[in-house]
Amino acid sequence: MVNETALLIIDLQKEDGFSLERFGPVVDNTAALVDAARSLEIPLFYTRHINDARGRDLLHGEPVNAQGQPATYCAGTGAVDILDALAPQAGDEVIDKHRYSAFHGTRLTQMLHRRGIKHLIVMGVLTDVCVMTSLFDAYQHDFQLTLVADACTATTQAAHYSALFILSNWIYGLDIISTEQLLRRLHNQPATSLPSAAPDHLAFQPEAFVEAIARLESRLVAER
Repeated sequence: MVNETALLIIDLQKEDGFSLERFGPVVDNTAALVDAARSLEIPLFYTRHINDARGRDLLHGEPVNAQGQPATYCAGTGAVDILDALAPQAGDEVIDKHRYSAFHGTRLTQMLHRRGIKHLIVMGVLTDVCVMTSLFDAYQHDFQLTLVADACTATTQAAHYSALFILSNWIYGLDIISTEQLLRRLHNQPATSLPSAAPDHLAFQPEAFVEAIARLESRLVAER
């Protein structure tokens, strides 16, 4: 698996225009996975979301300030830089994007194919926006996909888990895993995960949302 695998780290930048649930642990978990990938010579692909400083070619309805500049991820500011704790190194790939998906308007697909990558381990923010759209696009490009649940987050836990349910229900073959279990797998040790093999297998009704979260989390922890 390792020879055809890459880490895809989505938008873990210095932007602080909105607060994210459990962001500190997400950064720590990603850092642990980055270190493991480097030791195993697994390629690293980072994305940076960047909005044009003059407000050109923004998404329809993108929030702007009184001067017409984007309110978040503004080009030319420190907000677009990748977090220091995860800083890319020589040989890592950094892809700048202007839309939610890492694949829209970029050469990411070609770059991955050129490296012989067939399997992507995905993490980053926000689970319900850039992570989710990138995973759906990666699926359409026939990549095998692993999503690290505790190395992603959103503005609320409800948004985070809703995205996990949608992704697991409709990306067949998606494997959702925790950082701890992925580190075990990368070192050829037994590991637990939640694979998606059937449509809507995590279906739930609103009143059962908390119960559904508990079911998902229980599948990500190894039996003792």
